[in-house]
Amino acid sequence: MSGRPRQPAVAGSFYPAEPGRLSPLVATLLADARRDPGPAGLLPEAVVGLLVPHAGLVYSGPIAALGWAMAGEIDPTTIVLAGTDHQASAAGVGVWTGGPWRTPLGEVAIDDALAARVAALGSPFAPDDAAHLTEHSLEVQLPLLAAACPAAKIVPLAVSPRLTRHAEAGVMLGRLLAERRAAGDRVLLVASSDMAHYPPAAICEATDAALLEPLLRLDAEALRAAEASVLRANRPGLVCGLCGIDPVRVALVALTEMGATRGILLGAATSADAGGDPRRTVGYAAAAFV
Repeated sequence: MSGRPRQPAVAGSFYPAEPGRLSPLVATLLADARRDPGPAGLLPEAVVGLLVPHAGLVYSGPIAALGWAMAGEIDPTTIVLAGTDHQASAAGVGVWTGGPWRTPLGEVAIDDALAARVAALGSPFAPDDAAHLTEHSLEVQLPLLAAACPAAKIVPLAVSPRLTRHAEAGVMLGRLLAERRAAGDRVLLVASSDMAHYPPAAICEATDAALLEPLLRLDAEALRAAEASVLRANRPGLVCGLCGIDPVRVALVALTEMGATRGILLGAATSADAGGDPRRTVGYAAAAFV
Protein backbone atom coordinates (compact mmCIF):
# COMPACT_ATOMS: atom_id res chain seq x y z
CA MET A 1 0.00 0.00 0.00
CA SER A 2 3.04 2.28 0.07
CA GLY A 3 2.61 5.30 -2.14
CA ARG A 4 3.72 8.85 -2.61
CA PRO A 5 5.23 10.45 0.52
CA ARG A 6 3.34 13.28 2.18
CA GLN A 7 5.28 16.53 2.05
CA PRO A 8 5.35 18.96 5.00
CA ALA A 9 2.58 21.55 4.70
CA VAL A 10 3.23 23.79 7.71
CA ALA A 11 7.01 23.64 8.15
CA GLY A 12 8.18 27.23 8.54
CA SER A 13 4.95 28.36 10.18
CA PHE A 14 3.93 25.90 12.91
CA TYR A 15 7.54 24.81 13.48
CA PRO A 16 10.95 25.69 11.97
CA ALA A 17 11.60 24.32 8.50
CA GLU A 18 15.38 24.37 8.99
CA PRO A 19 16.76 21.20 10.61
CA GLY A 20 19.37 23.28 12.41
CA ARG A 21 16.62 25.18 14.23
CA LEU A 22 14.04 22.42 14.58
CA SER A 23 16.32 19.74 16.02
CA PRO A 24 17.54 21.75 19.03
CA LEU A 25 14.01 23.05 19.69
CA VAL A 26 12.63 19.50 19.81
CA ALA A 27 15.54 18.33 21.96
CA THR A 28 14.97 21.15 24.44
CA LEU A 29 11.21 20.57 24.63
CA LEU A 30 11.65 16.86 25.31
CA ALA A 31 14.49 17.40 27.79
CA ASP A 32 12.35 19.86 29.76
CA ALA A 33 9.41 17.43 29.67
CA ARG A 34 11.55 14.55 30.93
CA ARG A 35 12.61 16.66 33.92
CA ASP A 36 8.95 17.06 34.87
CA PRO A 37 8.21 14.53 37.65
CA GLY A 38 4.74 13.82 36.24
CA PRO A 39 1.80 12.38 38.13
CA ALA A 40 2.78 10.13 41.01
CA GLY A 41 2.34 6.44 40.34
CA LEU A 42 1.76 6.70 36.60
CA LEU A 43 3.33 3.65 34.97
CA PRO A 44 4.17 4.01 31.27
CA GLU A 45 3.31 0.38 30.59
CA ALA A 46 -0.27 1.05 31.73
CA VAL A 47 -0.82 3.85 29.20
CA VAL A 48 -2.88 2.96 26.12
CA GLY A 49 -3.46 6.46 24.76
CA LEU A 50 -2.60 10.14 24.94
CA LEU A 51 -4.09 13.55 24.32
CA VAL A 52 -1.70 16.16 22.90
CA PRO A 53 -2.20 19.72 21.55
CA HIS A 54 -1.34 20.77 18.01
CA ALA A 55 -0.65 24.50 17.87
CA GLY A 56 2.69 25.93 16.80
CA LEU A 57 5.52 24.41 18.81
CA VAL A 58 6.48 27.77 20.30
CA TYR A 59 3.07 27.83 21.99
CA SER A 60 1.90 24.26 22.59
CA GLY A 61 5.26 22.51 22.37
CA PRO A 62 5.99 22.39 26.13
CA ILE A 63 2.63 20.70 26.80
CA ALA A 64 2.77 18.41 23.76
CA ALA A 65 6.27 17.33 24.80
CA LEU A 66 4.89 16.02 28.10
CA GLY A 67 2.80 13.56 26.11
CA TRP A 68 5.55 12.63 23.69
CA ALA A 69 8.08 12.16 26.49
CA MET A 70 5.62 9.67 28.00
CA ALA A 71 5.27 7.99 24.60
CA GLY A 72 9.03 7.58 24.50
CA GLU A 73 8.90 5.64 27.77
CA ILE A 74 6.17 3.41 26.33
CA ASP A 75 8.24 2.74 23.18
CA PRO A 76 5.27 1.91 20.92
CA THR A 77 5.65 -0.04 17.71
CA THR A 78 2.77 1.87 16.08
CA ILE A 79 1.07 5.16 16.93
CA VAL A 80 -2.44 5.71 15.61
CA LEU A 81 -2.88 9.47 15.30
CA ALA A 82 -6.44 10.85 15.34
CA GLY A 83 -6.49 14.51 14.38
CA THR A 84 -8.85 17.26 13.41
CA ASP A 85 -9.86 17.71 9.80
CA HIS A 86 -10.05 21.51 10.05
CA GLN A 87 -11.18 21.88 6.44
CA ALA A 88 -13.94 19.25 6.80
CA SER A 89 -12.77 17.65 3.59
CA ALA A 90 -13.26 14.06 4.79
CA ALA A 91 -16.74 12.59 4.96
CA GLY A 92 -16.04 10.74 8.21
CA VAL A 93 -12.64 9.37 9.23
CA GLY A 94 -10.08 9.69 6.45
CA VAL A 95 -7.31 7.08 6.64
CA TRP A 96 -3.92 7.89 5.15
CA THR A 97 -2.93 4.95 2.93
CA GLY A 98 -0.04 6.57 1.06
CA GLY A 99 3.67 6.68 1.71
CA PRO A 100 5.77 7.97 4.60
CA TRP A 101 5.35 11.46 6.05
CA ARG A 102 8.34 13.68 5.44
CA THR A 103 9.62 16.18 7.99
CA PRO A 104 12.67 18.48 8.01
CA LEU A 105 14.31 15.83 10.21
CA GLY A 106 13.53 12.79 8.05
CA GLU A 107 10.66 10.46 7.24
CA VAL A 108 8.13 8.77 9.53
CA ALA A 109 7.00 5.39 8.18
CA ILE A 110 3.39 4.25 7.88
CA ASP A 111 2.17 0.98 9.39
CA ASP A 112 0.73 -0.14 6.07
CA ALA A 113 -0.85 -3.32 7.43
CA LEU A 114 -2.72 -1.60 10.23
CA ALA A 115 -3.72 1.35 8.02
CA ALA A 116 -5.23 -1.13 5.57
CA ARG A 117 -7.17 -2.84 8.35
CA VAL A 118 -8.51 0.47 9.66
CA ALA A 119 -9.60 1.52 6.17
CA ALA A 120 -11.22 -1.90 5.69
CA LEU A 121 -13.45 -1.34 8.73
CA GLY A 122 -15.79 0.45 6.36
CA SER A 123 -17.95 3.49 6.89
CA PRO A 124 -17.27 5.92 8.50
CA PHE A 125 -13.63 4.91 7.86
CA ALA A 126 -12.35 5.29 4.30
CA PRO A 127 -9.02 5.79 2.51
CA ASP A 128 -8.60 9.55 2.04
CA ASP A 129 -5.09 10.88 1.53
CA ALA A 130 -6.38 14.25 0.29
CA ALA A 131 -7.82 15.12 3.71
CA HIS A 132 -4.29 15.05 5.16
CA LEU A 133 -2.33 17.01 2.60
CA THR A 134 -2.69 20.51 4.09
CA GLU A 135 -3.89 19.61 7.61
CA HIS A 136 -1.59 20.59 10.48
CA SER A 137 -3.09 18.76 13.47
CA LEU A 138 -1.02 15.61 12.93
CA GLU A 139 1.93 17.04 11.05
CA VAL A 140 2.92 19.25 13.97
CA GLN A 141 3.27 16.11 16.14
CA LEU A 142 5.86 14.47 13.94
CA PRO A 143 9.07 16.25 15.03
CA LEU A 144 8.37 15.38 18.69
CA LEU A 145 7.04 11.92 17.85
CA ALA A 146 10.02 10.97 15.71
CA ALA A 147 12.51 12.18 18.31
CA ALA A 148 10.76 10.45 21.21
CA CYS A 149 9.79 7.24 19.38
CA PRO A 150 12.23 6.89 16.47
CA ALA A 151 11.27 3.28 15.68
CA ALA A 152 7.50 3.82 15.71
CA LYS A 153 5.33 3.73 12.61
CA ILE A 154 2.13 5.75 12.34
CA VAL A 155 -1.44 5.43 11.11
CA PRO A 156 -2.82 8.95 10.48
CA LEU A 157 -6.60 9.51 10.77
CA ALA A 158 -8.33 12.76 9.81
CA VAL A 159 -11.60 12.99 11.74
CA SER A 160 -14.08 15.34 10.10
CA PRO A 161 -16.52 17.65 11.89
CA ARG A 162 -19.03 16.19 9.44
CA LEU A 163 -18.80 12.83 11.24
CA THR A 164 -22.08 11.87 12.92
CA ARG A 165 -21.26 8.35 14.15
CA HIS A 166 -18.56 9.07 16.74
CA ALA A 167 -19.44 6.25 19.14
CA GLU A 168 -19.70 3.66 16.37
CA ALA A 169 -16.37 4.74 14.92
CA GLY A 170 -14.76 4.60 18.35
CA VAL A 171 -16.02 1.09 19.03
CA MET A 172 -14.81 -0.15 15.63
CA LEU A 173 -11.38 1.40 16.02
CA GLY A 174 -10.98 0.45 19.67
CA ARG A 175 -11.80 -3.20 19.11
CA LEU A 176 -9.28 -3.44 16.28
CA LEU A 177 -6.54 -1.79 18.34
CA ALA A 178 -7.37 -3.92 21.38
CA GLU A 179 -6.95 -6.98 19.16
CA ARG A 180 -3.54 -5.77 18.02
CA ARG A 181 -2.46 -5.07 21.60
CA ALA A 182 -3.67 -8.50 22.72
CA ALA A 183 -1.46 -10.00 20.00
CA GLY A 184 1.54 -8.29 21.58
CA ASP A 185 1.86 -5.17 19.43
CA ARG A 186 2.61 -1.99 21.37
CA VAL A 187 -0.06 0.16 19.72
CA LEU A 188 -0.70 3.62 21.15
CA LEU A 189 -3.73 5.78 20.28
CA VAL A 190 -3.05 9.53 20.31
CA ALA A 191 -5.73 12.19 19.89
CA SER A 192 -4.69 15.68 18.79
CA SER A 193 -6.68 18.71 19.94
CA ASP A 194 -6.22 22.17 21.34
CA MET A 195 -8.64 23.35 24.00
CA ALA A 196 -10.59 26.64 24.30
CA HIS A 197 -10.08 29.15 21.49
CA TYR A 198 -9.67 32.90 21.85
CA PRO A 199 -11.14 33.93 25.21
CA PRO A 200 -9.09 35.91 27.76
CA ALA A 201 -6.68 33.74 29.75
CA ALA A 202 -8.80 33.38 32.90
CA ILE A 203 -11.86 32.31 30.90
CA CYS A 204 -9.69 29.95 28.85
CA GLU A 205 -8.42 28.23 31.99
CA ALA A 206 -11.93 27.92 33.46
CA THR A 207 -13.33 26.56 30.20
CA ASP A 208 -10.54 24.02 29.85
CA ALA A 209 -11.06 22.83 33.42
CA ALA A 210 -14.77 22.30 32.77
CA LEU A 211 -14.08 20.25 29.64
CA LEU A 212 -11.19 18.26 31.03
CA GLU A 213 -13.42 16.82 33.75
CA PRO A 214 -15.57 14.66 31.41
CA LEU A 215 -12.62 14.10 29.07
CA LEU A 216 -10.56 12.53 31.85
CA ARG A 217 -13.58 10.36 32.75
CA LEU A 218 -13.56 9.10 29.13
CA ASP A 219 -17.17 10.28 28.82
CA ALA A 220 -17.49 11.31 25.18
CA GLU A 221 -21.16 12.28 25.42
CA ALA A 222 -20.66 14.33 28.57
CA LEU A 223 -17.77 16.09 26.84
CA ARG A 224 -20.01 16.98 23.90
CA ALA A 225 -22.67 18.30 26.27
CA ALA A 226 -20.13 20.25 28.31
CA GLU A 227 -18.79 22.01 25.22
CA ALA A 228 -22.33 22.85 24.11
CA SER A 229 -23.00 24.29 27.56
CA VAL A 230 -19.95 26.57 27.64
CA LEU A 231 -20.73 27.81 24.14
CA ARG A 232 -24.32 28.63 25.14
CA ALA A 233 -22.93 30.68 28.02
CA ASN A 234 -21.52 33.19 25.50
CA ARG A 235 -18.21 33.55 27.28
CA PRO A 236 -16.26 36.51 25.86
CA GLY A 237 -14.16 35.55 22.86
CA LEU A 238 -14.91 31.83 23.07
CA VAL A 239 -15.54 30.20 19.69
CA CYS A 240 -14.93 26.54 20.61
CA GLY A 241 -14.07 24.42 23.59
CA LEU A 242 -11.99 21.86 21.72
CA CYS A 243 -11.12 22.39 18.07
CA GLY A 244 -10.55 18.63 17.90
CA ILE A 245 -13.63 17.47 19.76
CA ASP A 246 -14.49 15.03 16.95
CA PRO A 247 -11.24 13.02 17.10
CA VAL A 248 -11.32 13.22 20.89
CA ARG A 249 -14.87 11.84 21.06
CA VAL A 250 -13.88 8.95 18.79
CA ALA A 251 -10.70 8.34 20.77
CA LEU A 252 -12.42 8.29 24.16
CA VAL A 253 -14.78 5.54 23.00
CA ALA A 254 -11.91 3.64 21.39
CA LEU A 255 -9.77 3.91 24.51
CA THR A 256 -12.59 2.45 26.58
CA GLU A 257 -12.70 -0.52 24.20
CA MET A 258 -8.93 -0.82 24.65
CA GLY A 259 -9.34 -1.15 28.41
CA ALA A 260 -8.70 2.40 29.60
CA THR A 261 -10.81 3.59 32.53
CA ARG A 262 -9.51 7.09 33.22
CA GLY A 263 -7.33 9.89 32.01
CA ILE A 264 -4.50 11.48 33.99
CA LEU A 265 -3.61 15.11 33.29
CA LEU A 266 0.07 15.55 32.43
CA GLY A 267 -0.06 19.31 32.06
CA ALA A 268 -2.11 22.28 30.89
CA ALA A 269 -1.38 25.84 29.84
CA THR A 270 -2.59 28.66 27.63
CA SER A 271 -0.89 30.57 24.84
CA ALA A 272 -0.48 33.44 27.31
CA ASP A 273 1.92 31.26 29.29
CA ALA A 274 4.14 31.18 26.19
CA GLY A 275 4.06 34.95 25.77
CA GLY A 276 0.88 35.27 23.72
CA ASP A 277 -1.72 38.00 24.19
CA PRO A 278 -3.59 37.22 27.45
CA ARG A 279 -6.71 38.88 26.00
CA ARG A 280 -6.97 36.31 23.21
CA THR A 281 -5.73 32.86 24.12
CA VAL A 282 -5.83 29.18 23.21
CA GLY A 283 -5.72 26.37 25.78
CA TYR A 284 -3.49 23.31 25.65
CA ALA A 285 -3.57 20.06 27.61
CA ALA A 286 -1.78 16.72 27.61
CA ALA A 287 -3.19 13.60 29.22
CA ALA A 288 -2.45 9.90 29.50
CA PHE A 289 -5.17 7.27 29.47
CA VAL A 290 -4.80 4.11 31.55
